Amino acid sequence: MAHCIPFDSVLVVCLIFPKILVLINVAKTVKYTPDWNSLDTRPLPEWYDNAKVGIFIHWGTFSVPAFGSEWFWYSWKGSNPNPQVVEFMNKNYPPDFTYADFAEQFHAEFYDPNEWADIFQASGAKYIVLTSKHHEGYTMWPSKYSWNWNAMDVGPHRDLLGDLASAIRNRTKIKRQTVTGNGIPCKHGSFYTCSDHYNPGHLVTHKWENCFTLDKNSWGYRRSASVNDYISIEELLKEVVTTVSTGGNVLINTGPTSYGKIAPIMEERLRQMGSWLNVNGEAIYNSVPWKYQNDTSNKDVWYTASKDGKLVYASLLVWPTNSTTILLGAPISTSDTKVSMLGREAPINWRSSEQPPGIILDITDVKAYSLPSDWTWVFKLENIDVK
Repeated sequence: MAHCIPFDSVLVVCLIFPKILVLINVAKTVKYTPDWNSLDTRPLPEWYDNAKVGIFIHWGTFSVPAFGSEWFWYSWKGSNPNPQVVEFMNKNYPPDFTYADFAEQFHAEFYDPNEWADIFQASGAKYIVLTSKHHEGYTMWPSKYSWNWNAMDVGPHRDLLGDLASAIRNRTKIKRQTVTGNGIPCKHGSFYTCSDHYNPGHLVTHKWENCFTLDKNSWGYRRSASVNDYISIEELLKEVVTTVSTGGNVLINTGPTSYGKIAPIMEERLRQMGSWLNVNGEAIYNSVPWKYQNDTSNKDVWYTASKDGKLVYASLLVWPTNSTTILLGAPISTSDTKVSMLGREAPINWRSSEQPPGIILDITDVKAYSLPSDWTWVFKLENIDVK
């Protein structure tokens, strides 16, 4: 189960079950029945399509051992135990130790929901999804249906979910809306949840979401993770750009520690993303896919467009080191074409390319030290045609 808390203009209560995600609408009068024929008729809320970027949080009793993954209990006591997890427990805990004993060690003593909200807001994310109950059933709020197995009764002795919701409510206006998704890959719902780390690299006409992790190997925090286990900011921005270009949203996962802190390397990645979005968010938020997603000549360029189609954004993933030009094969120039770089006042010089057809950007005057971003650069194209 998870709860979803959007920033800015919306607040959504989300329930995520193993097979179905339903974000419950309390403001609309339209009624839907609990079947996909009915739920699939509900339109995707505009806020979700516009938001593009969300944060996923995997936090719970599994954050205490912080070994293997968030499926620690199942990996230890499930039908097919993981030998590494079994060995870890045998070496580090007494024979009579149970998974329930981890809850007593889940103190969250340094948990500051306002600090989390500051980090998430700085990241540029527009909504938050928290795993308020994972596979072992421990709830992150004082659930009366999970007696003595919730964050109020055992462990932190506080409403971890409610405290985060309050911290975010203090930063936003509240509006309730509904989104549906599900665990049937690419089949039903207002948006598709096809698989973890799903990024097809081509346009998907039905709204979809790319859920991926900052830690390449786990959704929950791992004490054994090394720096190379975390995605770089370049990898993170590539996921953002390619996902939005092909019609999706990104849901970026962080796994906090049992003591309630977001690991510095994860905080750094989120803040780096936010600094990039401060410059280039025009190409992400409220955008739509263009006629082309990946450029026809340059594999490192991905496109989005404004909703009215008047502006096209070309996101360049890798800055050229041995050339002073950049070829864009998809757009065709007109007599009124203008090219600029987001975050830079001076226009970008360009010329038409005949073979292959397209536009050649002249970056001779764009010095590396003056670039508005340290990673992934966005060119804004006005008054262009397409092939």
